[in-house]
Amino acid sequence: MISAGEVKEANSFVNSFSFGDRTRSFLKVQDGCDYKCSFCTIPQARGKSRSSTVESVVGDAMKIAEMGVKEIVLTGVNIGDFGNGTEVIEGLKPKKEALFIDLVKALDEVEGIERFRISSIEPNLLTNEIIDFVSTSKRFAPHFHIPLQSGNNKQLKLMRRRYNRELYQDRVSTIKEKMPHCCIGVDVIVGFPGETEEDFLETYRFISELDISYLHVFTYSERANTPAAEMEGVVEVGERRRRNEMLRILSEKKQQLFYRNHLNTNRKVLFETRDFEGTMSGFTDNYIKVITSFESKFTNKIVDIHLESINQKGEVCIHIPEEAWV
Repeated sequence: MISAGEVKEANSFVNSFSFGDRTRSFLKVQDGCDYKCSFCTIPQARGKSRSSTVESVVGDAMKIAEMGVKEIVLTGVNIGDFGNGTEVIEGLKPKKEALFIDLVKALDEVEGIERFRISSIEPNLLTNEIIDFVSTSKRFAPHFHIPLQSGNNKQLKLMRRRYNRELYQDRVSTIKEKMPHCCIGVDVIVGFPGETEEDFLETYRFISELDISYLHVFTYSERANTPAAEMEGVVEVGERRRRNEMLRILSEKKQQLFYRNHLNTNRKVLFETRDFEGTMSGFTDNYIKVITSFESKFTNKIVDIHLESINQKGEVCIHIPEEAWV
């Protein structure tokens, strides 16, 4: 049954997860958002923040494990805000039924799943407790994706983000102190209204100095019914594209440096696919893409391998050790 109504009436959560890919499943644990970022239409489209329960998510994870899937990616609109109940009493939200850290700890005990990954999580919601737990957990991968959007505090304020660059830098430093091998991905927006050349260069320098692994770069585009669409200081479209290209190149450099720093080390790889040239690929726990000759017996298997070299496509080349064939 399909029903339609006002977004403000969206106060229920529907559990769901992807299936069909035996290697990885995306498990939704949260929906909606209570944040009011000036560029974003998600609250208008998805409603208030609401979540599943720890027990229900664990149950879904167990079902996924029974399907033979080895890795689960936890997803949501604002995943760190997990724990909001769906019931609203007299317009007020009830006390959180659980916190995201409670969910992480419970999932770490699910047998049959080799890896959990946390999808994008806001820096102000990525607590020391979460970082500490992931650093010693049995199943959570050393991989965080943390939206930055701008490395300039003036822009962050205009965007109505709930942190400043100093907090963001602290989160990255804390992660790297606990997990030097951890992969850190970053979202950034270029060309937001009011972003001067100096503002952009401040963001560029800030990211250059951060110990992060790759970027997802977004060129700002106006969205109707958002405060940002009415702001002054519109950046010319061609300039937005130029800034995007600069950060895209920086991302490639960051990723290649991260890959090179892990050459001649051993990591566990979950093999996934075969391409048309007789090779198979997979990702290490800390999200390094590797490629090797195809062998069907290793599909959807985790193998301890040695990272050897980087090819022209930027992939890490390996060979599977003899002992893995036994």
